[in-house]
Amino acid sequence: MIPVLFILLLLIVLVLFIAFAWRIASRRYMLPCPVWMKWMLDPPSSGSVSARTRKTIRLLDIRPGMSVLDAGCGPGRLTIPLARVAGPEGEVTAMDLQEGMLREVQDRARAANLNNIRSLLAGIGDGELGRDRFDRAVLITVLGEIPDRDAALREIFDALKPGGVLPVEETIRDPHFQTRSSVTRLAGSVGFIEKEFSGNWFSYTLTWEKPSGTRH
Repeated sequence: MIPVLFILLLLIVLVLFIAFAWRIASRRYMLPCPVWMKWMLDPPSSGSVSARTRKTIRLLDIRPGMSVLDAGCGPGRLTIPLARVAGPEGEVTAMDLQEGMLREVQDRARAANLNNIRSLLAGIGDGELGRDRFDRAVLITVLGEIPDRDAALREIFDALKPGGVLPVEETIRDPHFQTRSSVTRLAGSVGFIEKEFSGNWFSYTLTWEKPSGTRH
């Protein structure tokens, strides 16, 4: 009989190997979380907004009427509360590579009676965002999934209005985890200035701002 401990160790090694292989592959290919694993991005809850989500909204300092980009929105964990805060005069653009994720966002929007969410089926860095359109943007555990991270951050920088804010959240639990030094180098190279840091080495949020004097 195979010892239980041996089986557990084997499973741990297998999980670590898959995570490592996924991380290496994501340097060359776009590998977002599959739609069937959306529960991992937004675990079932009582329906209340989580402390993590409330923190992100606080960092964004959204006011009614603002235009917000949820880049790599997934099933809409942030999209729905962002739309509520932006209000009927504001708009949230839910951007994702996968139609299934965007369908989930729209289903949730209908259930919440929200009409201010626009879907955008595209990859970050594909050049679909335009210029000086958004007051705020969010990039939550998404940056490491993008092979050309420079192009992605530059597109978001261009799409933000002068003075626009971008929180970038990373956690070690994500196989695409990006270190603070890596995010700082990438964001600084496209023109962002650091506004705030919160968290620790294992899980943190870096909030960036597009300088007010920036013009295209």
